[in-house]
Amino acid sequence: MRFQVPQFIEVEDKIFGPLTLKQFIYLVGGGGLSFMVYSLVDSLMIALLPIVAIMALSAALAFFKIHNRPMINVVESAFRYFVGDKLYVWRKTDKPLPTTEQTAIADAKNYATLMVPKISDSKLKDLTWSLDVQDSLYASVKSKLHK
Repeated sequence: MRFQVPQFIEVEDKIFGPLTLKQFIYLVGGGGLSFMVYSLVDSLMIALLPIVAIMALSAALAFFKIHNRPMINVVESAFRYFVGDKLYVWRKTDKPLPTTEQTAIADAKNYATLMVPKISDSKLKDLTWSLDVQDSLYASVKSKLHK
């Protein structure tokens, strides 16, 4: 049996000419809010600044994307960041690298032999533990030296 697989599911349908429903709502909402500001303020020169700001925001919400994310998601994330609690995470800094590769490998071997714990009576488990520790130490030292 053959089944049709839906394609282009990320693309929204164009309902109002070249506009999607969301874009149309943002633009109509911005236009309505601009008209309300115009009708409440007596002078056009005074109302022009808020009207331009409202229309710019509504156009940005309708069309502008940052890293392929809609502007409304960016505004929501910014609002949550400013209102919500902040979590500060400490990141450990690495030690300065030795000057030569030979001293780095020698230091890693010494460190690996000192840090291998005896976790069981089985020699096979001890061997795999020591290999895992030494491989991870050598990989980090070699990757840092080859950069």
